[in-house]
Amino acid sequence: MMNRANPRPVGPPPWFKAQPSSTARIRLFCFPYAGGGSAIYRQWGRELLRYPIEVVSALLPGRESRVREPGYTRVEQYVESLAREISPYLDKPFAFFGHSMGAFIAFELARRLRDERSVEPQHLFISGRRAPRIPRRDPYIHDLPEPEFVAEIERMNGTPKEVLEHKELMSLMVPLLRSDFAVCHSYTYVPGEPLRCPITVLGGTRDEEAPPGDLDLWREETTGDFNVKLLEGDHFFINQPLLQSEIIRTIAATLQRPH
Repeated sequence: MMNRANPRPVGPPPWFKAQPSSTARIRLFCFPYAGGGSAIYRQWGRELLRYPIEVVSALLPGRESRVREPGYTRVEQYVESLAREISPYLDKPFAFFGHSMGAFIAFELARRLRDERSVEPQHLFISGRRAPRIPRRDPYIHDLPEPEFVAEIERMNGTPKEVLEHKELMSLMVPLLRSDFAVCHSYTYVPGEPLRCPITVLGGTRDEEAPPGDLDLWREETTGDFNVKLLEGDHFFINQPLLQSEIIRTIAATLQRPH
């Protein structure tokens, strides 16, 4: 009989949520934007399996099954943990995709793996993020009083209206969003040796957070091939169904090219 007074110990929380495929030749690790979770990429996993590409979504503290954990406030914390937890998934070629906050997590994780293990992604997809060499111009919002903070979140157009109007959901979302924006605001680029892997940058034509003119300097971060692709949308173009399908097709076509 199980001893209810001494329940079986629970293991460490998972950092990745995979949609496994025995036929996939490459894994695509996907990193979320501020306030987002692995659910952003659920449909991607189903569609990319046709190519076949296995999607592995980062499951960060403060969201989904890890909602009771406090979110981190510095990108270095995420990179250190992810670099450790990604080890079991590096048994086949891999690529990184990240949007906004997830873009510089992916970029810094790629640099960490290069420096510590001499491995790099086959391709780095950067989405909705200005080049790291460009100083930030957007205001610091993570420590604003709650009414002003929520107003800024609404202005960014990344949170559904039904969530913004749901008090209980917002009571969960506000601490997470504050910690995620603290990550964004505390990020400081440190120049270093460029990556060797190719970089594809995806941007929105109406993105005020990462305008098209701020994307081209990403080419300084690689000695490999470089490409910028603009999509008709604002900062959260990634959430528009038609553009999402175009992003998926771009990823599939890129990763199917010979390396």
